Amino acid sequence: MRAGRIRLLPERVVNRIAAGEVIERPAAAVRELVENALDAGARRIAVAIEGGGIARIEVTDDGCGMTGEELALAVQRHATSKLADDQLVRIATLGFRGEALPSIGAAARLALTSRPAGADGAATITVEGGAVGEVRPAAGAPGTRVLVRDLFFATPARRKFLKSPRAEADAAEAAVRRLALAAPAVAFRCETEGRVAFDLPAQSRAARVAALLGAEAAAALLDVSGERGALRLAGFAGVPTLTRPTTSGQTLLVNGRPVSDPVLRTAVRVAYRDVIAAGRHPVVVLALDLPPEEVDVNVHPAKAEVRFRDPDSVRSLVIGALGRALGIGAGLAAPRPGLRLVHPAPPAPRPGFAEAALPLAALPGARPAGIAPARAPDPMPTGFPLGAAVAQVLDTYIIAVAADGSLVLVDQHAAHERLTQESLRAQAAEGGVRAQPLLFPAVVDLPPVQAASVAARAEELARLGLEVEPFGPGAVLVRALPALLGPADPAPLLRDLAEEFAELDASTALAARLDAVIARMACHGSIRAGRRLAQAEMDALLRQMEATPRAATCSHGRPTFLKLTRGEIERLFGRS
Repeated sequence: MRAGRIRLLPERVVNRIAAGEVIERPAAAVRELVENALDAGARRIAVAIEGGGIARIEVTDDGCGMTGEELALAVQRHATSKLADDQLVRIATLGFRGEALPSIGAAARLALTSRPAGADGAATITVEGGAVGEVRPAAGAPGTRVLVRDLFFATPARRKFLKSPRAEADAAEAAVRRLALAAPAVAFRCETEGRVAFDLPAQSRAARVAALLGAEAAAALLDVSGERGALRLAGFAGVPTLTRPTTSGQTLLVNGRPVSDPVLRTAVRVAYRDVIAAGRHPVVVLALDLPPEEVDVNVHPAKAEVRFRDPDSVRSLVIGALGRALGIGAGLAAPRPGLRLVHPAPPAPRPGFAEAALPLAALPGARPAGIAPARAPDPMPTGFPLGAAVAQVLDTYIIAVAADGSLVLVDQHAAHERLTQESLRAQAAEGGVRAQPLLFPAVVDLPPVQAASVAARAEELARLGLEVEPFGPGAVLVRALPALLGPADPAPLLRDLAEEFAELDASTALAARLDAVIARMACHGSIRAGRRLAQAEMDALLRQMEATPRAATCSHGRPTFLKLTRGEIERLFGRS
């Protein structure tokens, strides 16, 4: 059967098709309208959402406003004031396509009222399902008020694919939050279903982050900054223990534009992969600034995707900056709520700490192990945020009291695992891990395939302090272990390494999974749960944690310590 003859679609149908690309849900309409307000130079923006944004969206700003003639143009497709030329190279505004207002007008009942500063009065125009009304005089304050009602009434099929009004309202509120984080110098008020979600004055980025993420999250953020040529990165990154089940806690900005970019998301994931548990996602607010010609924002109608001219430089900058921010000792991550986000430098490592194996030399403040003293411990110097050990419980957890009176609980195995991993990593980077020959070489039995894979990488393993050689079919002879592991049993270690090698192609260098291999080794050389520690060992472990990068989590991303403030303890007992 022959297909129908080719014909031009009516303009109203074309507009509705285009509207579906730009405005796929209420959150998209809210985002477009707030971006317009920011481009108009608004200093205060108010957003109100009802019925999940389907019933009503209202955005009011005090920006530059529009004349009646400009209103008539603003609701026409591809009419914009934001492009200085036709090259699409140096785009410095959030909007530039001229599609938002006509797309909303094609799918909803749209009313715009605007008044330029200094004008005697305002003007208004309506668009319903693509039908444009006349410009009429109206009353209105300087700035612009946009009212959207009955979203998708003209395209009812679109409504069938929306989520519940509550879910749509949450998505719209999240879009406003991201833009509020992007423009902290602008006052924002957001109201959903008659409830004020937030009402914020113009403020610093640190204060805006604290206001929108909450006191708990803000108190666990690290300053992030970095430069690479013309690239500038700034913002905040959550400590490894501050994670979310999704990436909803990540706000990524490129030249002030909230984006969902795979290059940036991959860089964040790589920077955190050794310090958070699998399946969890960090909380970050990162702002990348670069020359407009170095990034293409004209990739998708929603403008949420960008394309970098030099993605490798962007990726390296983000990974490096996050790595430096995360490379601090345990307990030094963040101030308490209400304090500025400025973090002290970690105390200088004491001689021998980086490579000492427990037991360690005693430090000042030693107390009897096993039970808490009858009186409160003497206050520790403020340079030791994990405080002084007062007891060990279940031969697994260390109880300490910090200088501010906070209670600190430390998982001794998880903590020492991180310390060992960082020491092994440092030695490997310096040229090779120091080996300790075994008094009697050990024979480890493995399945023939695994034994062959371990023996095949003997030269690479030797640089990690593990000296092995074939010992007949299905066996490996171990002559030396990394000195940092102490008297570890080589058999479980080799079995774990064989599993790691199974995920590598035979031609792939071990360096490709070096961190994973080192993490396996560290786990086998760490203090085990159930080992009784002396007082000096507990205090020394705390000091090492404070001086070791990424010591707030173990190699598997689990926390190495928990800190309970006085307020948190009082809440547990119902005293607050």
